Amino acid sequence: MINILFIGDINGKPGRAAVKALLPGLIREMDIHFTVANAENASGGFGITKETFDELISCGINAVTMGNHTWDNKDIFKFIDSEPRLLRPFNLPSGNPGRGFGVFSIDGRPEKVGVISLNGRVFMNGNDDPFRAAEKAVNEIRLATPIIVTDMHAEATSEKQAMGFFLDGRVSLVAGTHTHVQTSDERILEKGTAFITDAGMTGPFDSVIGVEKDIILRRFLTGLPEKFEIAKNDVRINAVAVSVDEKDGKAVSVKRLELRHEAS
Repeated sequence: MINILFIGDINGKPGRAAVKALLPGLIREMDIHFTVANAENASGGFGITKETFDELISCGINAVTMGNHTWDNKDIFKFIDSEPRLLRPFNLPSGNPGRGFGVFSIDGRPEKVGVISLNGRVFMNGNDDPFRAAEKAVNEIRLATPIIVTDMHAEATSEKQAMGFFLDGRVSLVAGTHTHVQTSDERILEKGTAFITDAGMTGPFDSVIGVEKDIILRRFLTGLPEKFEIAKNDVRINAVAVSVDEKDGKAVSVKRLELRHEAS
């Protein structure tokens, strides 16, 4: 059995602090073999830097997926082409740097894990078809391993659920990201793929999807633009743990997690 942990959108410094404090213990306690995290908001809420990426990898994350904020921090252009563990959405238009999927080794085991990063198209502009992109990536990855994790970074619940059914039986997990609100619909689909509409957010919950409440309230009430600031309080990790049969890549169990980080 292969135990995989998928961490929902890591939001800013509070989210990174929670990962640093809690992930190593969680890996030991749950006997996690491989960890994937969405980190498109990891650096100040927008994008990722090399320093932030290295910090997350040092905590025990094996592969990092991105989303619609992939290019918001320009530091990413300095290292994405040389860093195979950092995956931008595979269905970005041709000519974008980086890679959208990869196959990774598991320390101490012969099995490998494939990871795919995708963006949705509903309410998200500038993306190619995620379904055809997913099929292309799956066909290539399955030449190396049947164990595949897919991050479907999308706004619409319907699009994320459709991707789950589209890939059912061909990947081990389809985890939705982007909305920062964990859904309670985790399940194993008919053909053996674990699915959750949204894995949630790793960051401050005393907020509006990670941003200081007052800023968002003023924006809704006045319509005026205002600089977003990451909130600080009630920090939690949202994640999904999946056990996978290493022979066929099908999910055996799926469980959503929420852990509070009590900062000292």
